[in-house]
Amino acid sequence: MKTVLLGVYSNCAVPESYDVAILGAGPAGAACALALRGAGLRVALLDKAQFPRDKICGDAIPGPALKALRQLDPAYVPELLAGLHPKAETRTSRVVAPNGRDLGVRWHLPTFNSPRLHFDAALLALVKRHTATEILENFTVKTIAGAPDAVTLTAPDGRQLRAGLLIACDANSVAARQLAHRQIDRAHHCAAVRAYYTGVAGADGGTTEFFFLKKYPAGYLWVFPVGGGVSNVGFGMLSKDIAAQGVDLKKTLLELLGTHPQLAARFAGAQLQGPVVGFGLPLGTGRPAHALAGPRWLLCGDAASLIDPLQGHGIDTAVRSGVLAAAQAVACFEAQDFSADYVQQYARAVQARLGPQLARSYRIMRFLGNKPWLVNAGVRLAQVPPIGRWLQRLVG
Repeated sequence: MKTVLLGVYSNCAVPESYDVAILGAGPAGAACALALRGAGLRVALLDKAQFPRDKICGDAIPGPALKALRQLDPAYVPELLAGLHPKAETRTSRVVAPNGRDLGVRWHLPTFNSPRLHFDAALLALVKRHTATEILENFTVKTIAGAPDAVTLTAPDGRQLRAGLLIACDANSVAARQLAHRQIDRAHHCAAVRAYYTGVAGADGGTTEFFFLKKYPAGYLWVFPVGGGVSNVGFGMLSKDIAAQGVDLKKTLLELLGTHPQLAARFAGAQLQGPVVGFGLPLGTGRPAHALAGPRWLLCGDAASLIDPLQGHGIDTAVRSGVLAAAQAVACFEAQDFSADYVQQYARAVQARLGPQLARSYRIMRFLGNKPWLVNAGVRLAQVPPIGRWLQRLVG
């Protein structure tokens, strides 16, 4: 394995060629590269940044993401966790209803939180140690051109790279726009803001907290420990409702931290670390997945809009989609078939494995979005153990 930095191909007259180019070195791209280990393919993993780099997020690493990595190689997860600092083990969550009543939830699979600055770099380190993937950092892609025999990626400075198959895992995806012709649909997209705080009073280092709000029923505020006495604090809503209500997310977050009955005292002495920053979340809704693949290309992770609409996490679906894309890549090269019809196997696999949960989450999110009284009732009913267990299974 070698890491290739900016400018290494700037004087090449002929584009460098690979069997597979993975665009985006976040969880989906890294998982895809790990899953292609030993496939006998020449693989390039590209990213516009140089790692470590921040990725604005809630920083929750769901249990299914670790399960998927463990299925690739049992050694991956212990190695990942051993080198990851800071992190917070988070097996419990606290859900606070609009009326202030709360509910404790314990998750079955081990989960943790860690700033994406560190988690993504640690995951990429696994790729460097365990695969022959060529990692091209500082490689921004401006245009993508398909042809019968290859896909060509072109950078703003004219550098080019060719691949027999493109697996696009990039956030704010150039591939989704240029290949799948996807535009932001505010009914299937969330926007959020995130800040880091220290000194949050009463913060449990092992519990994630979700606050649902009467004034903003189509979203929630979170307080997630990420280790080292730091909390990831944020607020997000469906983009359609943000536009309709004219909500300023940054201003609203700070107002809520200063006025919410259960948060004002806890944040009175807390220290904001750095700016409040915003990000978008392309939601998975379980809609037909025909736009996830085309001739010589596949979309994964954020590029495929696979974020859970109810809980807002996407690392688990990103990792799982990356593994599915790797399996499709191997099948394409074995069959020497990269046609639109053949790669639809991948779209159907994503739909079968991830679609039902995403569709259920989206329906629940939209159903509860303007009914704070129903959230209150749900939290109250969840105090009854059989109902609570059923509700936990329902939301995943």
